[in-house]
Amino acid sequence: MKHILFALLMAWSLTAWAGNTQYTMRVDGMACPYCAYGIEKKLKAIEGIQEIDIDLDKGLVIVIGNESVSLSDEQMKTLFQDAGFTFRNMEKSVLVDAD
Repeated sequence: MKHILFALLMAWSLTAWAGNTQYTMRVDGMACPYCAYGIEKKLKAIEGIQEIDIDLDKGLVIVIGNESVSLSDEQMKTLFQDAGFTFRNMEKSVLVDAD
């Protein structure tokens, strides 16, 4: 019985993380919390975005989205340019649960 419960919990845990993608973007020109707030507001408008973390010192914007999110370089270049910042590049990685 314990093995069955364990297997069910593991399967649920894996599906909870399945398909989550992390996008790490380098952006120039962000200098203050107001800058971060403006970017965060634009990114939250994209359906499926779950988490946003902005490191002003390093010029990084980290976005985690579910399987429905697919961000493109061109889309992000336009988003950041419209907000007054310079998009440099983006790395995409699939998240795996560490448990």
